[in-house]
Amino acid sequence: MVVDYPCEPCDGSRGATPGKKWRGHCERSLSWQCRVLGLSRSSWYYQPVPVSPEDVTLMNVMDAQYTKTPFYGSRKMVVFLNHQGYDVNRKRAQRLMREWRGHCEMGVFGVCPGTHTSQSHREYLLYPY
Repeated sequence: MVVDYPCEPCDGSRGATPGKKWRGHCERSLSWQCRVLGLSRSSWYYQPVPVSPEDVTLMNVMDAQYTKTPFYGSRKMVVFLNHQGYDVNRKRAQRLMREWRGHCEMGVFGVCPGTHTSQSHREYLLYPY
């Protein structure tokens, strides 16, 4: 149980360091604050890296191609980008397709059969032979 007492202004007479306006229990440690918020300390310090202009260009080219050929997956997209003169490997294409899917509503991914395609529907009758 955490009890939060009201803070007292520091007048400097009780051994307080100069530059600190409040003393004692009011100055919670960063690890305590993160624990209360349910956050790891590394998440507190994390600063996201902006998307590079080259990646934005590649995502725009991939988006234009995807509208023409929505059945392209990462392998065909790499072949297409290499023919266009961009030096891209498959992992980078997969990452860009994943990032593009996260930034827009339409999603960029290859068209393929979904999960459980060979499972029969529960309402279909089974005929024992």
